Amino acid sequence: MTVLPYLVAAWIFLIGVYGVATSRDLVHAVGCLSVTQSSTYVLLVAVGYRRGGTAPVFSDVPPGTSVVDPVVQALALTDVVVGATVTALLLALVVQADKRHGTVDPDELSELRG
Repeated sequence: MTVLPYLVAAWIFLIGVYGVATSRDLVHAVGCLSVTQSSTYVLLVAVGYRRGGTAPVFSDVPPGTSVVDPVVQALALTDVVVGATVTALLLALVVQADKRHGTVDPDELSELRG
């Protein structure tokens, strides 16, 4: 078992979090949040991977054959759908903030200040 996919997932996560923390534009922050969520795709694929595994279609596979985990594949697909939905919702909120306040700079939005 190799740790490289887990390190890649952690690196992608950290790059996305850094982008969100240093962003001066709400659209950029949403993009960085999408990058952060994409690290979960890499993590799920790494968890479900089996060396020499075949597709989890059991109609013509002999017993004892190594297959990849179909539950993790379903979770990864669900994660993609949830990520696209969250990104679309956040971008719609950014558009509404721009319409209402005329800016997408978080420092200029007075309602976001505590």
